[in-house]
Amino acid sequence: MDMGAGSMSMGPGIPSLFEVQNAYWAVIGAAVGVAFLANLTNMFLHRQRLYAARNGLPSPAKPKSLFFTLYATVTAVIREASNATLTPLKIRNYHVRMPTVGQTVLVLANMVVLVVLCFYGFDTTLRVNFENIGYRTGFVAIAQMPLLFLLAGKHNVIGWLSGMSYERLAWLHRWAARCFLLTTFLHFGYWLADWWPYGAWKYQKMAGDPITKHGIIAFAVLLWIVVSSSMPIRGWNYEFFVVQHLLSFTAFVTMVYIHTPVEVHPWIWACVGIFFFDRVTRWLLVLYTNISYFHPKQRASKTMTGPWACRAQFTPLSNDTTRITVHDPPVNWAPGQHVFLSCHSVVPLQSHPFTIASIPRDGKMEFYVKSEGKATRSFFRHAERQHGALPVDERGIQRSEVRTVAIEGPYGRVRPLRQFDSVVLIAGSSGASFTVPLLRDIVTGWAEPSTPSSWKDWITPRGVATRHVRFVWVVKARGQAEWFASQLSEVAAEVVALREAGLSIEVEMSVYCTCDDGFTAEHRSFLAELARAVGDGGEKVRGHLPGGRGTPLPEKLPEKEIEAKNGTTTTEYAVSPAPGRVSIDDAEAEGCGPNGCCCKREVEDEDEAGEAAECCCCGPAEGDNGRIKDTPSTAATAPSDAKIEPPKPADRPTSLATTTSWTAGATPRKSLLHPRIAVLSGRPACANVIRKSLEQARGESAVVVCGPGGLVSDVRSAVVGLSDERAVHKGTGAQGIWLHCEGFAY
Repeated sequence: MDMGAGSMSMGPGIPSLFEVQNAYWAVIGAAVGVAFLANLTNMFLHRQRLYAARNGLPSPAKPKSLFFTLYATVTAVIREASNATLTPLKIRNYHVRMPTVGQTVLVLANMVVLVVLCFYGFDTTLRVNFENIGYRTGFVAIAQMPLLFLLAGKHNVIGWLSGMSYERLAWLHRWAARCFLLTTFLHFGYWLADWWPYGAWKYQKMAGDPITKHGIIAFAVLLWIVVSSSMPIRGWNYEFFVVQHLLSFTAFVTMVYIHTPVEVHPWIWACVGIFFFDRVTRWLLVLYTNISYFHPKQRASKTMTGPWACRAQFTPLSNDTTRITVHDPPVNWAPGQHVFLSCHSVVPLQSHPFTIASIPRDGKMEFYVKSEGKATRSFFRHAERQHGALPVDERGIQRSEVRTVAIEGPYGRVRPLRQFDSVVLIAGSSGASFTVPLLRDIVTGWAEPSTPSSWKDWITPRGVATRHVRFVWVVKARGQAEWFASQLSEVAAEVVALREAGLSIEVEMSVYCTCDDGFTAEHRSFLAELARAVGDGGEKVRGHLPGGRGTPLPEKLPEKEIEAKNGTTTTEYAVSPAPGRVSIDDAEAEGCGPNGCCCKREVEDEDEAGEAAECCCCGPAEGDNGRIKDTPSTAATAPSDAKIEPPKPADRPTSLATTTSWTAGATPRKSLLHPRIAVLSGRPACANVIRKSLEQARGESAVVVCGPGGLVSDVRSAVVGLSDERAVHKGTGAQGIWLHCEGFAY
């Protein structure tokens, strides 16, 4: 099995081993080059659209020149084909989701190139060629190793050139490893086929030849690496997977180095160099980010004390969720990015990726962490133990709750949504931590001073081309809606102010609740009372009440700031209820029954939902908990001029989770969310939601989804179907659709 210099040439007309390796990287370089050109074009489009928007040009997100019209058509065809996928396979209670056509084509193309390079110029039916094929497949396998390490690193040239972050390349890294396993299997198989007829392979080669033994060990380790990287094992215990993965590929690279001739060692050293470049870069950035001496502005403002820059506050929320807040973070970030956060005093020697749920203007990084694994449960238990009435510092941070943390990042890259004419944001549960910052970033851009663009804006783009935003959030119960209630209500109020200032913009927000009919009933009751309180006055706005679209609401809404249990200031909207109706406390409604069953009915048309929006699959709870019902006749007949004493302060609820509308007429009815945010029971019909947004678009639209696999799959299928149905950029006038899918799996 000697792969010495004498074996580098395979004969006349047959490429040498080194030529085959160079040919493979020529193909890889061409693919990366195409991705780089597409990335450059998207960057140019981003700046061009924002430049047009700031200078008041009509429809800035619509292609106007022949070149960009052709580019939009080609892009639309590629997107539609690449996002298409087969229906998931259902095995009992498990859904096996199929890869998209784009992923499948890319992997198959890589396999075809590898197979061609392995067998080109050889007659595979002749046994005399088996040894040469064994050499060839080994050299092809070695050439793939640097690609695996490039795709695995968080800082790599492929991601930088293509405009994709490491997590968008993770699936490609895993499939490249499987293609690598295929070529090593061919390498081992053809050598074994060449030895087999002689009968002495077992003793002379397997036991007596060190090169063969090292090769077999390397193949076994590679097989384990590929198997252990599958989702069942990777998802079972990610910390174990990371540790064993590092040890496994270290052993693999060592065995390959011993097994191969010196002529191919540069490929192996390239892998070592790529790995250490990524690690050293990460370590240096982590030190720069987390050591306060590198941030003199923060130290001068006395927001940092001591050598470590980052301190975090842990706050327990409903649904076993922890809010982690890093005040005055030393780094900047873009909406949709994430960081790796570690708190060794709570969870030693572990670092986990969390999406940043705030925007830079907040002056803090917030993370909403659901208790799923061992580490996240430790965060929640720590937050529960520490939370309480404790001393606070000058910024209002409870001293005993502050812990030193380290952050690495930020990572992640999303095409800036300000360049699209219409944006659809769909989130499930904690996926709102990804979509809410994107929504707030667009609204923040609308509020920025509108001045004409200059050439400097091509370097640092400013402006917003977006006219319409559709936001949909699916939650289980009121407790989850509380997470972003204040941010969404702030967005709704800010949009009203911007519209009054003359901006032609629109934001439509809906919260779908699947396991808490009391929450939706309370919100509809509040809106009905609010509409009756103002009579026929006020602007007609989008409100999902029993009357449907166009229920009159006042422009200036009664509001009141309250201090919630979790320590943040929230705004409630209140109106005095009409006699004879009362909202029952819905705090116990969360979970909807002992089995946690949820409403699975799709709301096909929000405007026609009305009272039919209630659909708790497990029926009313004891005492009709969470529903609206008539009060006793004494309340209904109370004189209008009777003096009503409000509840004593001690009797008032201390948490939004237990906010109750008291006896009819006693105190104003309260609402967790802004009245212009629709709250419905059930699940959204994603295709209908997206279709309505696309029908009014005057330029390219963006659809962003973050949530469970089922929701992501539904949205992807809806976008592909609508793109085909509307014949996007195929002569119908329908504008392009860009799709970004963000899943929970890591």
